[in-house]
Amino acid sequence: MSRLVMKFGGTSVADLERIRRVARLVAAEVATGKQVAVVVSAMSGKTNELVAWTDGAGPAAQGIPASDAEYDAVVASGEQVTAGLLAMTLRNMGHRARSWMGWQVPIITDDAHGKARIDDIPADNLVKAFEAGEIAVIAGFQGVTRDNRIATLGRGGSDTSAVAIAAAVGGACDIYTDVDGVYTTDPRIESKAKKLAKISYEEMLEMASLGAKVLQTRSVELAMAQRVPVRVLSSFVEPGEAPGQGTIVCDEEEIMEKRIVSGVAYSRDEAKITLLGLPDHPGVSSKIFGALADANVNVDMIVQSRARTADTANMEFTVGKRDAQRAVEIVRSHQPEIGFEDVAVDEDVSKVSVIGVGMRSHTGVAKSMFEALAAKGVNIQVISTSEIKISVLIDAAYTELAVRALHAAYGLDQL
Repeated sequence: MSRLVMKFGGTSVADLERIRRVARLVAAEVATGKQVAVVVSAMSGKTNELVAWTDGAGPAAQGIPASDAEYDAVVASGEQVTAGLLAMTLRNMGHRARSWMGWQVPIITDDAHGKARIDDIPADNLVKAFEAGEIAVIAGFQGVTRDNRIATLGRGGSDTSAVAIAAAVGGACDIYTDVDGVYTTDPRIESKAKKLAKISYEEMLEMASLGAKVLQTRSVELAMAQRVPVRVLSSFVEPGEAPGQGTIVCDEEEIMEKRIVSGVAYSRDEAKITLLGLPDHPGVSSKIFGALADANVNVDMIVQSRARTADTANMEFTVGKRDAQRAVEIVRSHQPEIGFEDVAVDEDVSKVSVIGVGMRSHTGVAKSMFEALAAKGVNIQVISTSEIKISVLIDAAYTELAVRALHAAYGLDQL
């Protein structure tokens, strides 16, 4: 008997009526003979409300360290409510169902509260539930540390919970969202965006990390590592309403015709930091990025160029917008040691990327990108490449124009 993990995000369970629709979707899968587990997020807006409460509680009393574990105990409660409500709804429909918290499964994590990573999921309890004909409704986004404290997995962590559980029980994973699949770009920006029937793990990982909000990056990493079959579907349909819908995330070999470019992604959550008058000798970059790494500041695009003054260079790099001021403070604190002249930050930038496994075997992809942007008067500030993607940093005002231009340049509106 096949096993399926169904995951529903916050908008899919935003109120009781939507929870009832989710229950009908779950019941339809159970009716096909599958053993089903369901992973749910908190109701839409609930996690933000809970986070605000923790902020409102204020800093810890003097001499008493703030506890991230208590933060996790608060913000993990939203998923607990949803799991209980969905289990009750399924029971009222005549199905055997019960809610599971992360610690009951158990989903064992490390102790990095607020951004914990999953260490292990012993599957025995869930397998027993399956064999008893029970639907397991599991609170996503949370697990338990080895010293029995609740730990949360970070924003979007319910996706990771679902994929990890599917890997543990040897099942497939369906991710239900407010869109009906993965598109070539954001349909809100480009009305000609097309839904992809299939996309490779590698492409989906790049799209997720470069700004596409359909799947959380860590969930795609896990699916690729464990070879978990993943499908992205819309929860805003009734059972049987749209057969064969969605996008399958799979191995590259399962895609018959590989596209040169599969999608255009963008991120407005970028800030560019510029170091001016940097000493141009070995070890300087190590000091800069070592200090940022020690502070858990993630750096993305990096470019260095010679300055006008002899033996000096200018360096630009990007970080997440919320880390920008902290990154500036960190590099300023190391200014006497590193010896640069000045630092500047620009938060009015965006990153736009083209992604496709076909780039490995085709030339001219970068040329097409640069020509399309030049034709629209879009200036490129920083460039970053990998085997299957090219990213550029541009002025934020040109984000939508650049996305539409690149979507057309690669013929994605003709798929």
